Amino acid sequence: MRLAVLAGVVGMLGAQVWDPAVAMRVRGVGSVVPSPDGTRVVYTETWAVMEAEKSEQLTHVFLGDRQLTRGEKPATAPQWSPEGRWVLFLSKRGEAQNVWRIPVDGGEAEPVTESKSDVAAFRVSPDGKQVAYLAADATAAEKEKAKKEKRDFRVVDADPENQRLWLVAWAGKREARKLVAGDFHITKLAWAPDGTRIAYERQPTPRADDWTKLDIWEVTVADGTTRAVAATAASESGPAYSPDGRHLAYVRTATPVRWAKQERIVLRTGTSERELPATYDEQPVLLGWSADSRRIYFAEGKGMKRLVYAAPLDGPATVVAEPREGTYSAAELNATGTHLGLVGQAPDRPPEAYVMEARSGTAPVQVSRANADLPKFPAIATKTIRWKSKDGLDIEGLLTYPAGYQAGRRYPMILNIHGGPAGVFAETFLGGPGVYPLATLAERGVAILRVNPRGSSSYGRQFRQANYGDWGGKDYEDLMAGVDHVIGLGVADPDRLAVMGWSYGGFMTSWIVTQTKRFKAAAVGAGVTNLFSFTGTADIPGFLPDYFSGETWQNLEGYLKHSAMYYVKGVATPTLVLHGEADVRVPISQGYEFYNALKRQGVTTQMVVYPRTPHGPREPKFQLDLMERHLAWMFRYLRN
Repeated sequence: MRLAVLAGVVGMLGAQVWDPAVAMRVRGVGSVVPSPDGTRVVYTETWAVMEAEKSEQLTHVFLGDRQLTRGEKPATAPQWSPEGRWVLFLSKRGEAQNVWRIPVDGGEAEPVTESKSDVAAFRVSPDGKQVAYLAADATAAEKEKAKKEKRDFRVVDADPENQRLWLVAWAGKREARKLVAGDFHITKLAWAPDGTRIAYERQPTPRADDWTKLDIWEVTVADGTTRAVAATAASESGPAYSPDGRHLAYVRTATPVRWAKQERIVLRTGTSERELPATYDEQPVLLGWSADSRRIYFAEGKGMKRLVYAAPLDGPATVVAEPREGTYSAAELNATGTHLGLVGQAPDRPPEAYVMEARSGTAPVQVSRANADLPKFPAIATKTIRWKSKDGLDIEGLLTYPAGYQAGRRYPMILNIHGGPAGVFAETFLGGPGVYPLATLAERGVAILRVNPRGSSSYGRQFRQANYGDWGGKDYEDLMAGVDHVIGLGVADPDRLAVMGWSYGGFMTSWIVTQTKRFKAAAVGAGVTNLFSFTGTADIPGFLPDYFSGETWQNLEGYLKHSAMYYVKGVATPTLVLHGEADVRVPISQGYEFYNALKRQGVTTQMVVYPRTPHGPREPKFQLDLMERHLAWMFRYLRN
């Protein structure tokens, strides 16, 4: 199914400038890490490989405008050695993913670790002589052997592949030493500045549900002695030592732990601890410390943007990096706390890597040209709009106008709904690869409304938790009020509306078509359609009991009456159902339930299943197909 088939289907379609094939050329940028002295920057670029039998994402490390790593195997998670001569990274150039290093001034990459199971994360010691890393005991070879011998059965919840903390010397034989192991799973680590201790996060198992039980421990490198640093009923994460060694900062949730989090930065000094003032969204992500140990840097969302802040040990945080337009993401602080790496983008500007001095707050400088060779992006305007919901709550959204928009003329409009529900739409680039061909839709005469209804992040804890026990209630009213607002602006044609969303956005799309017939078409992507069956089959069985104050047997009515399947009788909207076959977050049975209910009622529907695909599409050919299918389905019903 190619876009050429769509040419001429509707009068709104113009010359192709930014179709999904162009979107697949957009490169992702991430892991922007300044060197310890701040003079150089490494970052990653990710691009689609769709040649013959290949359909994969390839990531490599770049130094300035020079590609540092090469080959058919991805290279990710770059870090600098303390003196700045080497860049270390993760790559699977054998049976398992390991830590590799490459000299920045030229030369070949060589392995640092020789783990038989995948290395998940690593950190170089402050003196550059050792590397601490996380990997499980089970080896890739053992698992493959069991699979070949048809012995790859498993007992649910038994023998979790817990990650251990290992230590290997930079030079010499590089024999790994298992520093910390036990009946728990280690997820993150941080070196003390003198190299004598390592703080680490641990939770009972690798299960997605267990993040609520994260604790912080510390191990003495010399003898392996461990002690609990923060092990309470809250979830503690993100340990970061101050450069002078006096403090340990981390993030702690409120109790009881909620999935729509409420978090504070905690400062531990010796045996005492205190919370820093609450941040705007109460979801700070720690980046590290300033070189003088007086400020803690963190990133956090605020409305449609993501900002970087500096929090003093006493007093309110101040903004360090706030874009005039667009947003920053993937912020990283260098090891010395002097420079920040950022990914900057805007609705009309593809992502690129930027660097800035952390303390001065000077304007970030672009250091990459990952997307410099793309065609000129079409003239598409995206604006932040605001309106009152039915109960008077202020709601915000992004309205993308059709290319060539003319005031006084009404256009077809698509309501696009984010996941989460604690996700958020930000001022990111419209034209990249993924699920939705937003740039192509706008270029071809369609308005797009992306709403951040109650339940979204980046508007404060109270707003984020405002949809507890009420999925499809006031959040639905927020969305409908937004649609009415754009109609009231004279932009949207009330007779040519469509809706689409993924995950929680898929839930809300399925809910909408059971509540109203005002939409001409819908696309449900990996949607939760039956809360009762979802909570017993997903990999996060603790998720909905938090949102609905109890298990299904304790609140049966709440689960049923907030499920689209409960109201599925009488649906008339033509609905496309899309789902990954390997989705454990929202199992594919959720898609089948809704599809079969529509089909058996004679509703126009189609279900497309993507093999090997988890909760979000990863294979580029599937991403391309998803964008093209959305285009075909939407234009099929918006052409009146």
